[in-house]
This record gives sequence, structure tokens and C-alpha cells, in this order.
Amino acid sequence: MEPHSLPQATTGEDALLVRGARDRNEAAIRTIMQQNNRRLFRVARGILRNDAEAEDVVQETYVRAFTHLESFRGESSFATWLTRIAMNEALGRVRRQRPHVELSDLKSGVLEAQIIQFPQSSNPGDPEKSMAQREIQHVVERAIDELPEAFRIVFITRVIEGMSVEETAELLELKPETVKTRLHRARTLLRNHVERQIGPVVMEAFPFAGRRCERLTQTVLQRLGFSI
Repeated sequence: MEPHSLPQATTGEDALLVRGARDRNEAAIRTIMQQNNRRLFRVARGILRNDAEAEDVVQETYVRAFTHLESFRGESSFATWLTRIAMNEALGRVRRQRPHVELSDLKSGVLEAQIIQFPQSSNPGDPEKSMAQREIQHVVERAIDELPEAFRIVFITRVIEGMSVEETAELLELKPETVKTRLHRARTLLRNHVERQIGPVVMEAFPFAGRRCERLTQTVLQRLGFSI
């Protein structure tokens, strides 16, 4: 295998971006971060239930990934590889707070959910509509945050991030049937919680874009030694 070649399991776009990152191409690194910021933040936030810690996990994930790209073998997608790093980093922080927590805790759902507000978006063009949307979003986000851990992570990966059953199963080391069962249960719990308060809603929760996305991208590039 040539020094910069990747296995066939890696997509063409993945391969190009990884090669660019290995060559310290700033555009490739920036593209990777912009494509994955939201997913990594949401997954880390789903474990930690803390905005600042989740954002810090995303930064550490990128620094670790971009300085150890040789360990990416292309056996799964690059996004899945990054997500697994973020999940392990987030779990490591939970373990330091609660030493006996393991990945199996995500599978069994023994961690207790807490209510912590997620970041909210705004729409300054229509303050009244924006306020109503924020109230709805707040209810949805709190409902998601109250889900048992095992259901919450599956819901975030499958519904909010749009990962396939197979991707989610691989990421969480679950059987596809288990992913489907937990997603069904998570939806039932959420529907009951939300409908009691506001009725059916469109779920557009946990944004990670705009200035926050750009700020994190710039910070990681600076930590990797690029002149910004």
C-alpha cells in the first residue's frame, strides 16, 4: 500500500480529505471540521449534558484525530471514526467524574438523565415568531435531555444526526434490532412528553453552526499550527 493510500471501504471524498489533512492542507482540514462539527457536538453533548464540555470534547477530538491520522484505516467512514473518538473522549470525562462508568452503561441505560438546557437558536427578523420557536425548541430539548442515556444516544445519532441503523449499531456496538427497539421507545417517550405540553412539533434541536462552528474551526486550526 502506498504511503497515502486508503482501503476501499473509505469513500472517495473521505480519501481525498484525509490525504489533504495528512498533507496539512488547511482547506481539507477546515472542510472536515465543518462537515462534522454538529454531529460531534451533539453526540458529546448527549453524553455530557454540558455545552462547554461538549465543545471542548470536539476540539480535543480534532486535535487527536489530525495528529494521529495514520491510525485511520478506512474500515469505517471517516465521520464514524471521528464520532467514536469524540464518544470515547466524552466517556473518559464522565469516568473521571464517575469512575465506574463504561461504554456498557450507554447500552444498559443505567446513567440517570438530567435536565440541562441545550443551546438555542434565534431569528431576529421576526421576534415574536422567534420567541415561539425557541419555546418549542426548549421543550423538545429538555425532553430529549430527560431520556434515559441509552435511548438518548440512539435518538441523537439516528434522528437528529440522521445516521443509519447500521452506523449507529457499529458506533454503539449494538445489534441493529436493539437500535430499532430503542429508537422506537425513545420516540414514544418524547412524543408523550412533548404532546402533553405543546403538541406535535418539528424537531430542529441542538444547532451547531454560524459563529460557534467558525470559532471552533479557527481554534483547532490555530492549535494545529496554522496561521489564521
